[in-house]
Amino acid sequence: MSDTKDRDETLAVYNAKASEYAGLTVNKSDHESLVAFVADLPANSHVLDFGCGPGHFAAEMVRRGCKVDAFDGSAEMVTLAAQHTGVNAWQAYFEDLDANEAYDGVWASFSLLHAPREDLPAHLARIKRVLKPAGVFHIGMKLGDGAARDTIGRQYTYVTEDELMQLLQDAGFTPYLTQKGRGRGLSGSVDPFILVRSHA
Repeated sequence: MSDTKDRDETLAVYNAKASEYAGLTVNKSDHESLVAFVADLPANSHVLDFGCGPGHFAAEMVRRGCKVDAFDGSAEMVTLAAQHTGVNAWQAYFEDLDANEAYDGVWASFSLLHAPREDLPAHLARIKRVLKPAGVFHIGMKLGDGAARDTIGRQYTYVTEDELMQLLQDAGFTPYLTQKGRGRGLSGSVDPFILVRSHA
């Protein structure tokens, strides 16, 4: 996130509520998407969890045979993620990602929705660069227009389906699976979301 005030305020919420967030139940659509994501990867894949939160998805990918690196901007979330066996977790911001063709897959589950809209193309370009040719990218975003702060103080960027598809294609991705639904998050609100899986 380039707006450091919004970023810091959002991360402060996550630091304060890390344990509460870790206690949330993973919804059925997210779990099914993770299972399908791993199934689309080669055996023993190297995966990056991009904005890993407390590490529950990273841990599940380890259990399914992946080697998993994971990062998050929240120090408290990283502490929780690092407690999962096999998860290599560290604290970093989206713009810190700096590697080339290092991963078979990148999992970005409702992390990039905290980035300013104008930064999304650069973040997606970084993700495209770290993926191996034909690597798999999963992204989850909340559907809507504009940007807003939620009731507990987190800053969000909402996207339409058409906007997200265009962003992915402009970054060089080929989307091949889309799923939409509604889910309850940390703030308690039930919001529409979109999950997209793409090839690099």
